Amino acid sequence: MSLKKRWKYKSPPPASVVDALQQSLSVDRNICTLLAQRGITDFNESKTFFRPSLEQLHDPFLMKDMDLAVERLEEALRNREGVMIYGDYDVDGTTAVALVYSFFKNYAAKIDYYIPDRYKEGYGISFTGIDYAKAQGYSLIVALDCGIKSNDKIDYAKSLGIDFIICDHHRPGEVLPAAAAVLDPKRDDCHYPFDELSGCGIGFKLVEAFARNNNLFPDNSLSRQLASYLDFVAVSIAADIVPITGENRVLAFYGLQQLNTRKREGFKAIIELSGLRRELTIGDIVFTIAPRINAAGRIDSGRKAVDLLVSNNVDVAADSGKDIDETNTERKNIDTVITQQAFAMIEESSLLQQSKSTVLYHSDWHKGVVGIVASRLTEKYYRPTVVLTESNGMATGSARSVKNFDVYNAIEACSDLLEQFGGHKYAAGLTLKIENVKAFQEKFEEVVSSTISEDMLIPEIEVDIELPLMNADYRFYKILKQFAPFGPGNMNPVFVAKGVKHHGNIRQVGSNHIKLDLVQEGMTKQMPAIAFGLGHLYDRLLQCSSFDICYSLEENEWNGNSFLQLNIKDIHIYED
Repeated sequence: MSLKKRWKYKSPPPASVVDALQQSLSVDRNICTLLAQRGITDFNESKTFFRPSLEQLHDPFLMKDMDLAVERLEEALRNREGVMIYGDYDVDGTTAVALVYSFFKNYAAKIDYYIPDRYKEGYGISFTGIDYAKAQGYSLIVALDCGIKSNDKIDYAKSLGIDFIICDHHRPGEVLPAAAAVLDPKRDDCHYPFDELSGCGIGFKLVEAFARNNNLFPDNSLSRQLASYLDFVAVSIAADIVPITGENRVLAFYGLQQLNTRKREGFKAIIELSGLRRELTIGDIVFTIAPRINAAGRIDSGRKAVDLLVSNNVDVAADSGKDIDETNTERKNIDTVITQQAFAMIEESSLLQQSKSTVLYHSDWHKGVVGIVASRLTEKYYRPTVVLTESNGMATGSARSVKNFDVYNAIEACSDLLEQFGGHKYAAGLTLKIENVKAFQEKFEEVVSSTISEDMLIPEIEVDIELPLMNADYRFYKILKQFAPFGPGNMNPVFVAKGVKHHGNIRQVGSNHIKLDLVQEGMTKQMPAIAFGLGHLYDRLLQCSSFDICYSLEENEWNGNSFLQLNIKDIHIYED
């Protein structure tokens, strides 16, 4: 099944803005158009965009409750209290725990970290984790990437004499938990200038605030020591798919720099095992590094991921990395089998095929991969998707969405059928009684059907501008590279070229890909291109005289030589 995609062009910016940019920057007009589309309208904004600086980071004390969080931490360290760093088992949670633990272990008399068991404890703060903290003598828990809706757990901890500092970026409920401090830029009463930080990003702001308040670096500027933790933040930003704009862009820029030049042993082990031999990008984290870190919490224990990330020993890191890499292979095998089963369930049901949402439940599916399966189903059928399995006598699972549709709101509208839920616009987790699954399936479909537009059910490729192939040269690409790091809010630009031809230089590669050399009118030299996942168009391309493509530019390397290549996202073939 191959869904036809629609190409949606971004609105062209005012010509006067592009003119002014071109005059002040003296660069290609197409570059100025791309900048203006990103809201960059003058020389100073361009300088900020092309030259991210740590000085652009916001004062952490602008975040609501940051003063209370730092005060409680200082009290705990001063009184030699036990401090437990608690985080979710996904990449954002484990990198956050690794960052905060790595920093505070230098100042705390007693400190450890705790990652809940996905299967025995479930997502977020658990009573089991709190009981463990009490038994081990921890009186302060710093919760990262979770806790914003754990009111009952926080109350329970308080009854045992344990305080919480919550660092979360998920949407709060109507009533905030009664913690010593609640750091979450999505709080209605929090006026922090940027509310799209990852959970690890909020952990970093806590560390930064503590360092500032205790004069741990000179001249009130971010020190190299503190910036060295930004590799954790960059990995979390990429893995959690938060916007790479504003403060996140600065954090990701310097985090990638750290990851590429001063790799800590844990990341080095993962990178070497994955076979990456080039300068790392956000895409490398999303598709290669993050899945391996995630695999620990999905199949085994999230604590193993933190063990690896905080390790300073080369041999220990190498062994841990190998263990996690093998776990990732096991995860891939499991999710492949379950994905095929899920595809079959949809293909065998006319009701599911006609629905505008997908809700699947199977009691034997592996809880650790249902989120991945939901993503695969969303990619293939392109509609809001929930995949559930049985865990501890309940139906539990993950939701994924399509562009512009808020799946969190849709799930919230079904909250009368749920025991627990939380998440974001495009991804969420939920738990319900098994007997409520059918009712949830029906209500979720009702909610989605009444709120989603037909356009949202058609995959969309957002096109920046039309760019003839003769303009896609190295000079242009050299500036384009400086738009990175790419991600949500600052995607790698997508261009359209019309009336291109292949002159027979076309071949199939892999299972479903095409390699071809393209030329456009006015060009004397053909340009190499790769079209991933478009192998079904091969026969039609052989027969057609010309076609339109939408593409991104990338640099490829072969036998030590670098060359520009078109990465084709979609092809519109002219019907003769």
